[in-house]
Amino acid sequence: MKSNLLSDRVRNLTESATLEMTRRSRMLKSQGYDVITLSIGEPDFNTPEAIKDEAKNAIDNNKTHYTPVSGLPELREAIAEKLKRDNNLDYDVDQIIVSNGAKQSIANVVLCLINSGDEVIIPSPYWVSYPEFVHIAEGKIVEIPTTIDTDFKITAEQLENAITEKTKAIIFSSPSNPTGMLYSEDELRKIAEVISKHKNIVIISDEIYEYINFSGKHRSIAEFDFVKDQVVVINGVSKGYAMTGWRIGYAAAPKYLAKACDIIQGQYTSGASSISQMAALKAVQTGKDSSSEIKNMLKAFKERRDLVYGLLSEVPGIKANMPDGAFYFFPDVSSYYGKSNGETNIKNSKDFCMYILEKVHVALVPGAAFGNPDCVRLSYATSNELLIEAIKRIKSALAELK
Repeated sequence: MKSNLLSDRVRNLTESATLEMTRRSRMLKSQGYDVITLSIGEPDFNTPEAIKDEAKNAIDNNKTHYTPVSGLPELREAIAEKLKRDNNLDYDVDQIIVSNGAKQSIANVVLCLINSGDEVIIPSPYWVSYPEFVHIAEGKIVEIPTTIDTDFKITAEQLENAITEKTKAIIFSSPSNPTGMLYSEDELRKIAEVISKHKNIVIISDEIYEYINFSGKHRSIAEFDFVKDQVVVINGVSKGYAMTGWRIGYAAAPKYLAKACDIIQGQYTSGASSISQMAALKAVQTGKDSSSEIKNMLKAFKERRDLVYGLLSEVPGIKANMPDGAFYFFPDVSSYYGKSNGETNIKNSKDFCMYILEKVHVALVPGAAFGNPDCVRLSYATSNELLIEAIKRIKSALAELK
């Protein structure tokens, strides 16, 4: 082992907890165990046929060459039209940067903005990769903790109190991974009003779960004109169109920042796959309201949400709120900390998840990885039958803890 040769940069990073639990699940499955995986954030639906057909056409028509770093012009135009159609946002084509997934889009922005010592505000719970992006950029994370009692939302007052002269950005998602909560128009306005008083702060608004919204129209913080030039909208096709493997995300940003993202992406990945971009073009042009497959997927997610909420409410000691979007629950399981079945002692969220995985072969993700050690993340992106069986197993395993 020559780990001493590795850079401090990589040694200071942690493995994604969601990917770690997925890896452990696959290992158990390979050993013959019947594992139910509720750890991965991936729709269990297939990409719609019309989108797949467009990719096949792209291959047949030799759309197989390098693409512009910022994305195919026709895709960037379609994204600009989508932002106007769905969000009433006006962006020029040169403000759109297409990347290899929304994850790269966020990383691009962070690397373009953050210098060593710059502060980035991240409300917690947060998606596991947000703080790691900041670590790579040598920035400093300022967390704003929230709880299930506040529906995992920050207030404008909390945000104002967290801002210092070193604050450079804030990263948040709505609808949220891992909690499924989303901010109302009024809540977003109050946050926007705070940021608008600090012109050197950029809002990185992760809206990848835009379409998986059970409470009405999606609201973007970029809708407020007085702060729009401080906002980067992050989105993509992975969640809303069941296109996780196609790896297409995008950022809509102020021109100076879009140009910077083009420069940095041009050095370490260049343009995204030509085939994937043509498929994404079809998806973005279609929208969720014109695809029966997408409508059926969203209907199924809502039914599963309601099912899981009912099932969790029957498990003693678990406290769950009703999420308004995405496909996650983030229940508080801390009432089980300090308990044991005689063999395993539950001290924290990781112990809890490992106990459930090893005892009844259901994979969850520790809440500590998302910045909240009292909770665990449960993805309901699987069938009703598996969800019913999974929570039945969890309830059985927890009943053994005293």
